[in-house]
Amino acid sequence: MRARSLTPPLPSRQSWWLEEAQRSRPDALEPPLQGRLEVDLAIVGGGYTGLWTALALRERDPALGIALLEAREIGDGPSGRNGGFLHGYWSSLPTLRRVLGDGAALQLAHASSRIVPGVGAFLQQRGEDVWLRRGGLLKVAATAAEDDALRRSLEAARALGVEEEALELTPDELRRRIDSPRFRGGVFYRDGAAVQPARLALALKRAARDAGVQLFERTPVRHVRPGELESVSGSVRAAELILALNAWGTGWPLDRRQTTFGSAVVLTEPVPELLEQIGWTGGEAITDGRMFLHYFRTTPDGRVLMGSGSGRLAFGGRVGAEVLDDVAAEARAHAGLRTLLPALADARIDARWCGPIDVSADRLPRFGTVPGTRIHYGAGYSGNGVGPSWLGGQILASLALDSRDEWSTLPLVERPARRLPPEPFRYIGGRLVRWGTLSLEEAIGAGRRPSAAARAAAALPRLLRMPIGVR
Repeated sequence: MRARSLTPPLPSRQSWWLEEAQRSRPDALEPPLQGRLEVDLAIVGGGYTGLWTALALRERDPALGIALLEAREIGDGPSGRNGGFLHGYWSSLPTLRRVLGDGAALQLAHASSRIVPGVGAFLQQRGEDVWLRRGGLLKVAATAAEDDALRRSLEAARALGVEEEALELTPDELRRRIDSPRFRGGVFYRDGAAVQPARLALALKRAARDAGVQLFERTPVRHVRPGELESVSGSVRAAELILALNAWGTGWPLDRRQTTFGSAVVLTEPVPELLEQIGWTGGEAITDGRMFLHYFRTTPDGRVLMGSGSGRLAFGGRVGAEVLDDVAAEARAHAGLRTLLPALADARIDARWCGPIDVSADRLPRFGTVPGTRIHYGAGYSGNGVGPSWLGGQILASLALDSRDEWSTLPLVERPARRLPPEPFRYIGGRLVRWGTLSLEEAIGAGRRPSAAARAAAALPRLLRMPIGVR
């Protein structure tokens, strides 16, 4: 197999999450790899997927020699930049049915019910505080155009006989959870929690180190060959290799299976009195029904994080400044805060940052093994990776151990996946569709009639089969 170069993450602003986690519990960086190393199994990527995989492997076979290589520092990538929404796939039933069929949709959704309890048990056993709060997941509609997203969620739950997993909220019931004049209705999912994502990443790092996993930070991998990894300062030989690259796996091994775009967040000053005023005290993690959705949650000290999944696409899936420092997307997140939660419109913004999202053509991750090798991979979480990465760790551990079990037979494994158009058509088409969809959603949100050009461009995904947004 021809060696492939893997581009490491580029410098960008650190997230507030990681700064807070490091202040709360300082932890020295692990040294970079130096020289040659031989182990049973090597993992590329120190995010949630790589760390959960390492822990699952050590639990199943404590004698395994495992090395994990992270290009920068653990917690500085998407695992320390996301919104901290911890949930499974009950809120994705419409997508699961369309992509997998009813039987497989239920199989995956039921398996994902083990995520929040599994993470909770890990934290309790380790005595780690990552601000875990089981407040459920709430999907709201802020415009008439978003009502359809709620309707599809309720219809899917009814069709599969699991109405209890998607509870419709009337406007009055919704106001009792969060009072905003913009919200028309909502769907509540009990399968939902929130965490401080960088605290979780560093908790996993400590657990992996304590379990005997050899961790190497600031060790970008330059080449991958069957049985061998090469970094800038050393190499690792291992019979089993796992690529837990996510957004940096867009080029390989998931060429044309996923694309990469950015997401941006803003974080307010503590405003607990305003949260009391609007009744948002239950800890619900919330999304709206837009294609480029807003996602928002609270913190224990009364801050509000508002995110906008409207960042720019990356040409060829590369993660560069256009993804990691998207000022316009940060401004859209701030505008979303003022629009959706007008009671918080004057709250000071204390921090803002961006991060990449690996989006598959059908919005679901894919796990598998490169044919003819023992190189295993998983990526394509499409904006929902905090919880499903726990599943991903179980799946990749089973693939590496060649175990045919409840994890390796989940419908995310070795499934057919639609290919995306080649570059430059993917980038050009994606930019056009993104412009049209953003223009359409912003016009509807402002009560204006969208232009004909915006409506036409927004309709292109059905023709081009382009994954724009995470819905």
